[in-house]
Amino acid sequence: MRIKIECGSIVDFKCDLLVINEFVGVKQPGGATGAVDRALGGLIGRLTRDGEISGKLGEVTMLHSQPGVKASKIAIVGLGKIEDFDLDAVRTASAAAIKKGREIKAKTVATIVHGAGIGGLDAEEAAKAVVEGSILGVYKFPGYAKEKELPDHKIEALVLIDHDRNKTNAYKKGVELGRIIAEAENHARDLVNTPANKMTPSNFAKLAEHIARINKLKCVIIDPKKAGMEALWAVAKGSDEQPKLVAIEYLGNPRSKEKLALVGKGITFDSGGISLKPSKKMGEMKTDMAGAAAVLGTMSLLSDLKPKCNVLGVLPLTENMPSGHATRPGDVVGSLSGYTIEVLNTDAEGRMILADAITYAKQRGATRIIDVATLTGGCVVALGDAATGVIGNDQEFIDQIIRVGNRCGQKMWQLPLFDEYKEALKSQIADIKNTSETGKASPSSGGAFLAKFVGETPWAHLDIAGTAHIDKAKGYLPEGATGVPVRTLIEYITRQG
Repeated sequence: MRIKIECGSIVDFKCDLLVINEFVGVKQPGGATGAVDRALGGLIGRLTRDGEISGKLGEVTMLHSQPGVKASKIAIVGLGKIEDFDLDAVRTASAAAIKKGREIKAKTVATIVHGAGIGGLDAEEAAKAVVEGSILGVYKFPGYAKEKELPDHKIEALVLIDHDRNKTNAYKKGVELGRIIAEAENHARDLVNTPANKMTPSNFAKLAEHIARINKLKCVIIDPKKAGMEALWAVAKGSDEQPKLVAIEYLGNPRSKEKLALVGKGITFDSGGISLKPSKKMGEMKTDMAGAAAVLGTMSLLSDLKPKCNVLGVLPLTENMPSGHATRPGDVVGSLSGYTIEVLNTDAEGRMILADAITYAKQRGATRIIDVATLTGGCVVALGDAATGVIGNDQEFIDQIIRVGNRCGQKMWQLPLFDEYKEALKSQIADIKNTSETGKASPSSGGAFLAKFVGETPWAHLDIAGTAHIDKAKGYLPEGATGVPVRTLIEYITRQG
């Protein structure tokens, strides 16, 4: 889908579908919607007052065009209540409108930039959100079926139109940013939706190496066993698939000693190991590498965005499988840090591969660390798919990430890291247990385990177990992989330099 910007009158622009908007409670349309209303002889106002156009967020009312407007059809998309209106509402409304365009088989869709007028949003940011919502909203994983249904109609062009030249100039940067960020999110979605037999650790590593090469980023692929990453190897050794650790580095400020590490959990399939998971929905465990997918998606953008900071992406990649070679409950294993780990549950494996990856990031000079992981089912119980859980050791760092996430429409909520959770992981025979005896407070218990390996380095842990994959589509999020938290990570990084 090509994305263009036009300066001119919306009523005079020829297209298959023209998208305008309305807030809840508005009786007389204003702004661009008001201009279309006047061209239609007050039709939109009458329908609004009669309750046929509600303004509810994401609700689309279709009109056939009439003399006075050159578009073939008109869509009025609801923006919700004006007091609740934000950039995420723009994404949601844009996704609803573009889906309607696909449904009616429009080739060209023209839209006003929701929020750039009466909504009071920054023009560049609003344009960025329109593009993000539109691209994310029409995402569909292609799949592998020989006998496919008729392919979804593809819209050829999305045109952002405004009569104000200053605004259309401001839209340009927002459109380009929105496009590349949304495409990176969709790429992360593709990785997560790919079956585990195709997205093996080796295949993931090769893909990461390819992405690094085309973006001129430094990349190394490490054999964890040879590198002394005993915790990662302990998880991997039950599988016939060889584990990998991939490190990709972007140097936007080589003179600075500051380096942000993004560490993404990459369990390409999680059976639970000897502590085997229930068979129901085990197939969804192909998504247990969503953290690594998000980190790779983020790293893929840095050469284009050119932030003035240094970023290291670390991807520990392995399967977690049962076999005669697998780690057993009760085993004690080492780690790259030198700490020993008593394994009580082999299904608490994500934290073990992250432990070695975090240690590696510190050895590479990380001064701040964000780890991203589908770590615990307990986070799904606590927060559902509405928010990502955040745990860390530096409140200012945590607050920054939460603010950015909420602003990006990727809600986050801080969970505690009390001393009691650390006490529950004390072992009689090793430095730490990989889970508590009771299994209580599992998100915080997982965070407490990671904290042991982080040490004093400022750190934030993002538990995306509930937000990386959803069972039912909503707004611009499809059923399946969501791409969370690529947008948040990019926004945070670009604010650093």
